[in-house]
Amino acid sequence: MERFHVAIIMDGNGRWALGRGLPRVAGHRAGAAAVRRVVEAAPDLGIKTLTLYAFSEDNWTRPAREVTALMKLLGRYLVEETDRCLKNGVRLEAIGRRDRLPAPLVALLEDAERKTAHCRRLHLRLALDYSARRAILDTALRLGNLATEETFTEALGPDVDLLIRTSGEQRLSDFLLWECAYAEMVFTPRMWPMFTGEDLAEAVDAFHRRDRRFGRIASESDARRTA
Repeated sequence: MERFHVAIIMDGNGRWALGRGLPRVAGHRAGAAAVRRVVEAAPDLGIKTLTLYAFSEDNWTRPAREVTALMKLLGRYLVEETDRCLKNGVRLEAIGRRDRLPAPLVALLEDAERKTAHCRRLHLRLALDYSARRAILDTALRLGNLATEETFTEALGPDVDLLIRTSGEQRLSDFLLWECAYAEMVFTPRMWPMFTGEDLAEAVDAFHRRDRRFGRIASESDARRTA
């Protein structure tokens, strides 16, 4: 089975909660359960790398109470899921800045990365305090005269094959801009807390039906078939 890279913008937690008369943090808790469902489903769908947009650089502008709750929720997720990742062969890695994250959360991240470094069934990347523009700029400054398409890709991570965004929004929001150059995109109105393994399978099926030409022209036979 082909192994590929899926990235997900997990959007709609707050709106899901408010629509049910719940505080926004309840939506984030429900969203954590959706993460578990998707991580469990991903390897059997041929997904090699799964990158989840957990907390953007812009999210620091949210109310301090919500940000604090999110940081605690992320820490709880790492405590509860690291052993599960080990059992299921999931390597966990964080991308983005760490200097602004709470020190206890950074310690949990580093512990999870160390414990799961040998796992090969799925590479799970959590984008935390992440900005694609900043990542590209930092990489350019670091590489200097050594900057090429190949060195950029090596520094930033694998190209995204399929990008999924939940909640009906249709924008990248500063997420994996370099890596998504040729990504197929699926936008779903389903809020992230409602997203399931079946939803992931449907998006992957849609991806496999796409004609990915990477700028090339379709063959004559393809052109006749689609005429």
